[in-house]
Amino acid sequence: MMTSVQAISHDASMTALLRIVLVGGIAGYVAWAWRAVSAGAAVLPWVVAAPFVYLAIPALTSSFWFVLAWWWRTPRPAEAQLGFGGSLRLWVGEVLAIAASIPLLAFHRSFVRDPAPAQSSEPIILVHGLVCNEGIWFSLKRFLASRGVGPAYSLSYGPPFASIEIFAAQLAAKIDAVLEETGAQQVTLVAHSMGGLVSRAYLRRYGSARVARLVTVGTPHRGSMLAWVLGGESVSQLRPQCEWLAELNLPTQPLAVPTTAIWSRHDNMVAPQDNAVLEGAENIAVVGIGHNALLYDRSVHELVLARLPQRQGSSVPVASAA
Repeated sequence: MMTSVQAISHDASMTALLRIVLVGGIAGYVAWAWRAVSAGAAVLPWVVAAPFVYLAIPALTSSFWFVLAWWWRTPRPAEAQLGFGGSLRLWVGEVLAIAASIPLLAFHRSFVRDPAPAQSSEPIILVHGLVCNEGIWFSLKRFLASRGVGPAYSLSYGPPFASIEIFAAQLAAKIDAVLEETGAQQVTLVAHSMGGLVSRAYLRRYGSARVARLVTVGTPHRGSMLAWVLGGESVSQLRPQCEWLAELNLPTQPLAVPTTAIWSRHDNMVAPQDNAVLEGAENIAVVGIGHNALLYDRSVHELVLARLPQRQGSSVPVASAA
């Protein structure tokens, strides 16, 4: 079993690699532009081109996943059909969401931190998805704080392609630490993408005594065909009809806690899209929002907020140990 120290070490190495790629790419572009300008080229075209160069990779990857998700799409009702303008907004929103996530993931310890120790009756823990870390919760954490809801904690689990059961064990350690720190009896889990399966794996393995409710956002509860494109144990567990996922969804495994599943009819990572529907849960479909854009969309934030304890802002600081 992987220890929390090993998980932190792996997270640090992955973050360091992402920082090198991000900073190295920016430095390379600046050096390229500097040489061109020194040779007599105009500065303005290089300045104007910079954001387009940065967005190139998010644009290409988003397009790739949208094409695959469309191929395996769930038929959409008439009211969920998008015209050209709506489809363009869907694509642009997803591209911008990925572009915003890159620096948040690379420097997540600067953007997302756990709150100071304080008494709370029901803290929140945010559980990220595949190949991410807690940086993706920057927008939602700010939103919840602005509404006086919290404290909201998060964790970065890994390595990203290990078994979801390993991630569930890391979530268990985080839940124990948060309950000890806050004096609470239970937590609320809010999860994006694979994080919802990590949360459900926790509930199956450790029980529901320490969890009051679960809210999933864009979670492939019945898998995603796009998981066949990648490798790794956690990815294989996201494939429809795989043994691990089939066991998690057995009728003999009823939902252990009140659960809400928020899903998008235009999700570009969960395909078919209605595989994000969870039997026995409150299922809420949204329209015209991509998989990563769900993390930044205000209407999704409001849906999450409506399903959280509303009186968490009145926390009492905990005296530090001598």
